[in-house]
Amino acid sequence: MTAAYITQPGPASSIRIGELPTPEPGPTDVLVRTVALAVNHVDTFVRAGSYRTPMPSPFVIGRDLVGEVVEVGSGVAGFEIGDMAWSNSLGHAGRQGSFAEYSLVDAGRLYHLPGGVDPDLAVSVVHTAATAHLALFREGGLRLAETVLVSGAGGGVGGAVVQLAHLAGARVIATASARDTEWCRDLGADVVIDHRDPSASDRIRRAAPGGVDVHIDTSGHHDLETTVGLMARGGRIIVLAGRGENPTVPIGALYTGDRSIRGFVISNAPATDLATAARSINALLARGRLRSRIALTLALGDAARAHELLEHPDPDRQPGRILVHP
Repeated sequence: MTAAYITQPGPASSIRIGELPTPEPGPTDVLVRTVALAVNHVDTFVRAGSYRTPMPSPFVIGRDLVGEVVEVGSGVAGFEIGDMAWSNSLGHAGRQGSFAEYSLVDAGRLYHLPGGVDPDLAVSVVHTAATAHLALFREGGLRLAETVLVSGAGGGVGGAVVQLAHLAGARVIATASARDTEWCRDLGADVVIDHRDPSASDRIRRAAPGGVDVHIDTSGHHDLETTVGLMARGGRIIVLAGRGENPTVPIGALYTGDRSIRGFVISNAPATDLATAARSINALLARGRLRSRIALTLALGDAARAHELLEHPDPDRQPGRILVHP
């Protein structure tokens, strides 16, 4: 089979396109012929070696797929040849990735694709929506009628957070670039604020006079000294992006306001949590309630270009997800 792979961590140019043996399913595995793939920022971190995780060599890159079941292991129940299915947790913790003509998926990490759902739409949201779901609804999660502040709402994960929070009945305040204002409103944001606006913090305070209950930060630009002051008593800040250090944490405002800061990365989520998120995603997909922007679709041979475009975005390029068709 043709695959996009690396032999050791490195830049996007280290991605090779070549023939690898088609994997054979073990008792709990399902072999999937891939139809649509998506590239995520975390894929580039793993490839570059900045997000360390065990990987075989050669290592097939990529995390997400939608495809057709072509073979099932002897101990697998619930999947049959010809089923359309998806996964969003490959390429991590020793698992081979998705960027190949065929991928081997543990049955516990594979989910049926609802009938009639476009594979491109599905693959563009299964990672971002699962991240948003777990960030919002895991322990200490979103409660009815709370106010959610989403930083970086124009991105894939940010847009998914806006949608899920809105559908859960939250009041949603979004910060994004000016060009994403209408998009964020269309996704369900009640208030959209240009993140470059010098008065952004004041506008958030006016929009949430009682304070923000949940702040989901997907932007990677953390100003905790300001953000903690925007939070309601008992407010929760959930950090989903940013690998740099921020030494300024207002401890006093945290403990006197019963506030908390928690990091979250979906790579650490157990299969049971991923399955819970998958049930929610499938219900929304089946009802046509999840939206995504697709900027570009490339061939498998352009995998290195896909990573380069994600790592060095062109501000003039149409915003949205980058997909790959094997």
